[in-house]
Amino acid sequence: MWKRNLIICWFGSFATMAGMNLVIPFLPVYIQQLGVHNIASVEQWSGVAFGATALSAAIVSPLWGKLADIHGRKMMLLRASLGMAVIMVLIGFVHNVYELVGLRLLMGAISGYVPAAITLVSSQTPKERAGWALGTLTSGSVGGSLIGPLVGGTLSELIGLRHVFYVTGGFLFLAFLIALLFIQEDFVPNNSARLSGQEFWRTIDKPKVLIAMFITSFMLQLASMSIEPIVTIYVKLLMNNANHIAIISGAVVSAVGLANVLIAPLLGKLSDRVGPYSVLFVCLLGAAVIIIPQAYVRNAWQLIILRFMMGVATAGFLPSINSLLKSNIPETISGRIFGYNNAAQNLGNVVGPVLGGQMAAFWGFHYVFFSTSILLLINAFWVYRTSKGQYEASPNCSG
Repeated sequence: MWKRNLIICWFGSFATMAGMNLVIPFLPVYIQQLGVHNIASVEQWSGVAFGATALSAAIVSPLWGKLADIHGRKMMLLRASLGMAVIMVLIGFVHNVYELVGLRLLMGAISGYVPAAITLVSSQTPKERAGWALGTLTSGSVGGSLIGPLVGGTLSELIGLRHVFYVTGGFLFLAFLIALLFIQEDFVPNNSARLSGQEFWRTIDKPKVLIAMFITSFMLQLASMSIEPIVTIYVKLLMNNANHIAIISGAVVSAVGLANVLIAPLLGKLSDRVGPYSVLFVCLLGAAVIIIPQAYVRNAWQLIILRFMMGVATAGFLPSINSLLKSNIPETISGRIFGYNNAAQNLGNVVGPVLGGQMAAFWGFHYVFFSTSILLLINAFWVYRTSKGQYEASPNCSG
């Protein structure tokens, strides 16, 4: 049962993340079609519309996690996939930018498929296979984030902008139907799922481990997204205003996601053997080191290669984090914990582009890479201290 559920959750995670990200290539064009023609205003509204989804998802994720512990994880999968399908179709009917931002905000609030899928898979998977299963699931969500913009950009040229939302809504509805018909869950509610905030945290034996994992999830997204607002300009400088800048910029952004899809299951399987803390620590160090030479590349191809290598390093983050969370929390409250972790990731999606853009504007491109490297390095040694003081002493953990 857990293997079948893993496959279904992989497809649903892929569809959900693709749907949330497919608008990226043509969002400014869509905003122009809605009546905003000033270039500066288009850029501002694009940032608001894009960030609204991540911000509302960060705020609401813990609530959906708590409800998953009370009513079951399958219920949250159905709610998120059906809700996003409806909202996606409605976006295709908007008449102005205010309606667009409002629906993007609502889409983030109604989302939560991925943390519910993680909770379901982690609760059903045998402990010795948890790293591999969670790594495989991660490849689905990351793959959706990677493929979404590519599919969205292609479909927008073939069938028109508004029809892209209708097709994506249908795809999300298919994910809903598959989950409804084939997901199996033997869920038994527990009174501990209804605990208040203070009572909830008292049930956690090692809260420092959880906090360290939340911050590491935040740092993963911050490191990955910090280059987003400056990548096109950076590539343009490297290529001396040559042709195909948009395509090369897309390759730079996609390189990290492609490496994640290919490597995450392997590193998840490795964490089952050597322990997730070891994999996470090495990956944090590797990412901190690899990000520095990105500030000194002389052409775009060097940047693509380094971004792919960074994707290899960051591929071990989420499987290891999710394995550690699974090992250090009672199953009855796992939904709320994974909800908090998803909130941390979405905050990284909001802060990363803002921080990267502001630093590049005031101090230059190099400082974006330097500062991110330092933060990852600090995070690595914090994880190391946490593992020595909390994790290795626990007889219930494999690392």
